[in-house]
Amino acid sequence: MNTFNIWECIICGWLYDESLGCPEDGIAPGTRWEDVPEDWTCPVCGVSKQDFEMVKTGPSPTPIPTAASAASAAPITPSADRSSTIIKEAPEEATTFTNSDEPFQIWECIICGWVYDESKGWPDDDILPGTRWVDIPDDWTCPDCGVGKQDFEMIAVSAPESAQSKVQTTDTSELVDQDQLPVVVVGTGLAGYNLAREYRKLNTTTPLIMITSDDGRMYYKPAISTGYHTNKSPDQFATASAEEMALELRAEIQTFSSIKSIDEHNQVVETTSGKLKYAKLVLATGARCIELPIAGNGLESVYSINNLMDYSTFRQAMEGKKHVLIIGGGLIGSEYANDLIQSGYEVTVVDPLPSVLGTLMPKAASDSVKNALENAGVQFHFETVVEKIETQGTGIKASLASGKEVNADIVLSAVGVRPDLTLAKEAGLQTNTGIITDRSLKTSANNIYALGDCAEVDTHLLFYVAPLVEGAKKLASTINGDEQQVYYGTMPVIIKTTLFPVTVSPPPKTDGQWHIDIESPKGVKAVFKTPEGELVGYALTGDCTKFRDELNVSLRPMM
Repeated sequence: MNTFNIWECIICGWLYDESLGCPEDGIAPGTRWEDVPEDWTCPVCGVSKQDFEMVKTGPSPTPIPTAASAASAAPITPSADRSSTIIKEAPEEATTFTNSDEPFQIWECIICGWVYDESKGWPDDDILPGTRWVDIPDDWTCPDCGVGKQDFEMIAVSAPESAQSKVQTTDTSELVDQDQLPVVVVGTGLAGYNLAREYRKLNTTTPLIMITSDDGRMYYKPAISTGYHTNKSPDQFATASAEEMALELRAEIQTFSSIKSIDEHNQVVETTSGKLKYAKLVLATGARCIELPIAGNGLESVYSINNLMDYSTFRQAMEGKKHVLIIGGGLIGSEYANDLIQSGYEVTVVDPLPSVLGTLMPKAASDSVKNALENAGVQFHFETVVEKIETQGTGIKASLASGKEVNADIVLSAVGVRPDLTLAKEAGLQTNTGIITDRSLKTSANNIYALGDCAEVDTHLLFYVAPLVEGAKKLASTINGDEQQVYYGTMPVIIKTTLFPVTVSPPPKTDGQWHIDIESPKGVKAVFKTPEGELVGYALTGDCTKFRDELNVSLRPMM
């Protein structure tokens, strides 16, 4: 029996089955996907072949719908003049294909940041959609950096998608009860969407409204800093549109919208669309890029990247450019330097500290990463700052406090982020560097919570994914009536400097000092211990990243 592939339009869900072809377009049954003309477009929504992905292998069990029937069955998306998607009830026969009743897992390469999603598989290596991580051959390696499965870690759980083998019908008895007051979530980043997914596991009937100032696409933000080397466009980072997320979550998602005010006494928020009464309000507003006080007439050539739309703007501005000046040699700046230098660009980095990643690691570890980046061609100016940026021809000239000048085509400001406290302060919530919460993520106001980069949880302000994931799980239970407290155990941070990998567990603000256990051209192992000898942090570079699991055993929990 011949084996045929089935391809799904990621925009509208229409299916192309190679065994059936598409006779309406003159494509005969048995026509392989690679033999479909490159200028062919989806019969339903009109997108090209590049917007299809393979979802199944095998003979088609049932006829594939024609364009007309597919159009009538496709989910309805908002019209151009609407900013929200409202899902009030489940479709009568909404179906997805799934390998099991368990949700799919997403695994990230700790070296380069490449992500494996079980629901999508990796057809390039003959790993079919729906293949579980445990079923991938043990000798398989990361498509980007070549490391083995042992260098991956699970980072998220995703809802089953239409990429699998048996049909599961949605239970239509579990409809959203519009008579209840909604849970309102401000923000559709990793914090907002992770919370919404966790909440829907516990509660399928309470209305859920999400408000975002951008287009609401779902994407994995930490992977953006690998975009050039992995040759991914902004659209390729997005795993779902706001419309698709609204369907998955049975939520109303208001895109390109914002909160004008919060009346915490009456539990009402005023949005750009009107007033909205809530049962629970969650601020997942994230953080904003720090803006530096730089003089000069060349500031229009300075870009910051904090979300997918920022990244798209930067990619467009980079067209035709060769030399990038990066302001900041911390986590963000180092990752972009690593990405751009390997993609054929000239890169210069300016940072006020003596080496890269200076706030996270001792100098010996920092220098090992700096040396690898320098050997690849990155130029550094340490212990100085950019004072002025002026236009010069088609590029810019940056004047440094050291007296030196740097000529470049474009500037990327990567000096870090600060929690967005705009809403919290206007609402009178207690704030410090972030929005102050207890371990249940409660703010100083009744029924208002904070999650993610904006939240300062019991004095801890952590701009990483692991605390966010833990917070989303516990907060979902709390707003569903079962109060839970977050627990921060060992949460190492993987820095995607693939030229010289880094794993770091930043020590808390406590007495102690760094000890260098190993220092060689292949890597550095540094541990941070209290005066009593307790391990409270570590920094691993190069080959020494292999000591991560060993150190985690004796590492003191973060909180």
